[in-house]
Amino acid sequence: MKGTLAFLAELEKNNHRDWFEANRKTYESSKKELAVLVQQVIQGINTFDPELGDQAPSKCMFRINRDIRFSNNKNPYKNNMGAYMAKGGKKSVYGGYYLHIQPKASFLAAGVWMPEAPILKSIRQELHYNHAAFRKIIESKSFQSNFGELGGEQVKTSPKGYDADHPAIDLLRYKSFVVTHNFADKEVCSANFGEHVLGYFKQAAPFLHYINNAIDLGLES
Repeated sequence: MKGTLAFLAELEKNNHRDWFEANRKTYESSKKELAVLVQQVIQGINTFDPELGDQAPSKCMFRINRDIRFSNNKNPYKNNMGAYMAKGGKKSVYGGYYLHIQPKASFLAAGVWMPEAPILKSIRQELHYNHAAFRKIIESKSFQSNFGELGGEQVKTSPKGYDADHPAIDLLRYKSFVVTHNFADKEVCSANFGEHVLGYFKQAAPFLHYINNAIDLGLES
């Protein structure tokens, strides 16, 4: 991914259409490099999470163009490239695996980010009934060494329908359920970067299975 990082570093310094068009071939090469990595990751994830299914890398990757209609930042392009791989596709309601490539700021993540109210309700309901199983996953030494603490925005008080003294109130306050792991540029450029990504995603799979099982239960009810 050395070429991709180099392109993105230059794009950050030259974020305008004329430069981008003059360097479009380099962009296309970077895009292909990422697609090869994403294909490797998709195939690897399916060995431990077959519900992901066979997905085309192009359908998982995000456009580099920014939506500037409602933003004060009028730069036309993102300074990163990424892909989201989830059961049912990039736009499904399920939690998934995310890979973010950016100079000095690359990371991976797993989970569900700001789900719609019915989906969040399903996750909270499962935590209400069975938070012990969730804690066992996220509080294990190996999980915390790889991802640290659970991330995501939280409500400041108790969510509607739950008492402040609920034994899982610390978890029920979350509005997103996400774990992350950061990468140095040296790691991203290594020949076995894809294997490293898959190793972390495999560690995150039980966490994601819990979330997606909760979503399934909610959709079925």
